[in-house]
Amino acid sequence: MPRPTVAQLAYGSATVILSTLAMLLLSQTSSGPGIGVIAISAVILGLFVAMSVPTRKAGAQPQSEPAADGPVTARRIPSPARGTAAESVREREPAGP
Repeated sequence: MPRPTVAQLAYGSATVILSTLAMLLLSQTSSGPGIGVIAISAVILGLFVAMSVPTRKAGAQPQSEPAADGPVTARRIPSPARGTAAESVREREPAGP
């Protein structure tokens, strides 16, 4: 069984603490069995939340863009207000040696 991640531990613990406080405040119970039921239900809810946190698969690498074949140069995209079609074609031509 894999170890839980930091995110799973954090979300599960926060869920247990916050749901226990919320249920105790909303139910206003003071009996032992009532507090026990609330505590057990909060732990179960925390487990469900911790298990539903998406995990990164082992060996998964972030995808990167493939390398370009040649040097990468910036191209200007002419706006419709400036230049003619002939000027925009000249701007797209590769630079000579």
